[in-house]
Amino acid sequence: MTTDLLATTIVAIFVFGALCAALVLVTVSLRRPRGLPLMIAAGLVVLCVIVVAILPWPLPSLSVAVLALLAVALATFGGNPLVRWVLNAADGGRTPEGPRGGILVELMAEPPAPPLQEEILRGGTTIGYLERLAAALSIVAGFPAAIAVIVALKGIGRFTELATPAARERFIVGTLASLLWACAVGGIVPLALV
Repeated sequence: MTTDLLATTIVAIFVFGALCAALVLVTVSLRRPRGLPLMIAAGLVVLCVIVVAILPWPLPSLSVAVLALLAVALATFGGNPLVRWVLNAADGGRTPEGPRGGILVELMAEPPAPPLQEEILRGGTTIGYLERLAAALSIVAGFPAAIAVIVALKGIGRFTELATPAARERFIVGTLASLLWACAVGGIVPLALV
C-alpha cells in the first residue's frame, strides 16, 4: 500500500512538473514561435500522455484536479505559438499576416491596376484561444463530442472567407493543429483518472 502511494505521488509530481515545463516553454515562444522549445513542449505532453496511459492505478482526485487546471491552461495558451509555428512551416512563411490578426491575400484587379490586398480570417488568434479552451474543457469534462460542435461552428462562421486557397489551407492546418494540441493536453486528465 505504501509503495503504491509513493509511486502515485512520484508520478503525479512528474506529470505536474512536465506540464509546468511545457507551459514555460510555450510561454517563451509566445512572441516569436521557435521550433526547439515547441518540440520539447510537445514531447513533454506526449510523454505525460504515455505515462498516465500506462499507469496501473488512477491518480488521487486532488492531483487530477490540479492537473486539470494546468492542462486546460497549457492547452489554451500553449496552442497559440504551436499553431503559428505549424502554419509558418506549412506555407514556408509566404503568407503575410495582417494588422488585425488575419492574413493578407491578393484580390484580382483589372490589368492596368496593381493587385489589391484584403485581410481575411481576422480574429483568428482569439478564435483559436476559445476553440482550444472549449476543446480541452470538453475532453476534461468527459464530453468529447462537443468538439464536433466547435468545428461546425468555426466552419460555418468562416465559410464566406474560405474562397482563396491560402485561406482554406490556413483554416484547415490551423484548426487541425489547434485541436490536436488541445485534445492531447486535455486527454491527460481523463487518462489519469482511469
